[in-house]
Amino acid sequence: MKDLLQVRRDLHKIPELGFIEFKTQAYLLARIAECPQECLQVTTWRTGIVVKITGKNATKTIGWRTDIDGLPVVEETELDFVSEHTGQMHACGHDCHMAIALALVRTFATNPPAQNVIVYFQPAEEGPGGAEPMLAWLKSERPDLLADEIYALHIAPEYPIGTIATKSGLLFANTSELFIDLKGVGGHAAYPHKTRDMTVATANLIVQLQTIISRNIDPLDSAVITIGKMTSGTVQNVIAENARLEGTIRTLNPEAMAQVKSRIEALCAGIETAFECTVTIDYGSMYYEVNNNTQCAQRLLAFAEQFDGANAYECPAAMTGEDFGYFVKELPGAMFWTGANCTYGLHHSKLSPDEKLLSFNASFVEQFIRDL
Repeated sequence: MKDLLQVRRDLHKIPELGFIEFKTQAYLLARIAECPQECLQVTTWRTGIVVKITGKNATKTIGWRTDIDGLPVVEETELDFVSEHTGQMHACGHDCHMAIALALVRTFATNPPAQNVIVYFQPAEEGPGGAEPMLAWLKSERPDLLADEIYALHIAPEYPIGTIATKSGLLFANTSELFIDLKGVGGHAAYPHKTRDMTVATANLIVQLQTIISRNIDPLDSAVITIGKMTSGTVQNVIAENARLEGTIRTLNPEAMAQVKSRIEALCAGIETAFECTVTIDYGSMYYEVNNNTQCAQRLLAFAEQFDGANAYECPAAMTGEDFGYFVKELPGAMFWTGANCTYGLHHSKLSPDEKLLSFNASFVEQFIRDL
């Protein structure tokens, strides 16, 4: 437990954004190098790491995936081990995820399981998306490092320590970033007729975007469009020439995602005509739904039901996005929520998971993989 705490706290101090996790990768490699090396094969890909542990009597390969990047969030936890990188924070628990994964490498390196195990330290989960290109690399260049089945966890602040929550089928939604830029003609506030006001155009577009869910998506289906940020203008007496919307789209099926995007494009074309401006859409990173393999999810729940200290819970699907969905699109596998017992939610600047989750999950995941 003491070492788990130290690893988590060390990593919490050095959060880095997607594909620039250089300090994180160096730290992970240093800790992996401390393990017995006889049965380890360590490979790097960009800022990620793949560690293969050769089993004692292997007939298959089991994968475990962890994410390693942080978020562009200003930390407000006041912890003794607060982020040393201004404006960046492990606000989604990836520091905890990595500590658990390192514990797996260490225990399996010391006492290998029967089967081969591959631990994937994947970069850029929060953006721009690391799972899809990592899988493409594995399939094209390193098929020997592809697991036969794969698992992962994610902390859930709202659940108590020991909760193992998952379900068969859809667990997390399809997600897409959304960036919309509008360009008109700026000018003096006293001469609006000589301008094309992008603040007004953007205000109209925001209202219209909210009609997509209520008027274009089947009410028995589920989808979300959230505009989290709007910027326009520079000063109070100048009409804005440029404006920008930043948001997210989430749906429970790929068809609804395509329908939402089609309507966004149609509405933006209408704004261009109505306000005599130019509108550019960028969907940024898109993550495929996490659709758990039924057999893999049921194995997790069945194992949790008999594991000392665990509370197995078949949870509902969530609109959360996770690029682990690309792994389970290609390989049988499952992800589960694990309780973190924290007042603040994921991506909050005061997120501070209960560190008891570390030893519990290190033990749970090790024993689950050995049981497989």
